Amino acid sequence: MSLNFLDFEQPIAELEAKIDSLTAVSRQDEKLDINIDEEVHRLREKSVELTRKIFADLGAWQVAQLARHPRRPYTGLCPPGVRRI
Repeated sequence: MSLNFLDFEQPIAELEAKIDSLTAVSRQDEKLDINIDEEVHRLREKSVELTRKIFADLGAWQVAQLARHPRRPYTGLCPPGVRRI
């Protein structure tokens, strides 16, 4: 399991990994006559839809996991001159 994704986000993580690998192959093999841009576009649309579906139906524990996620932004990281409330 990826450290950046929670357990309920794993389908999204897998789809993003697939998109990343296809994009990398596309960049490496520009000489190939394979056009995978359409597949990447389709997978990105699927990822957005899957993300909407997952986040539309979060339970209380999943919301708590998101709130406590170690990689979420914190207010303690305010730029100098910004007053914390």
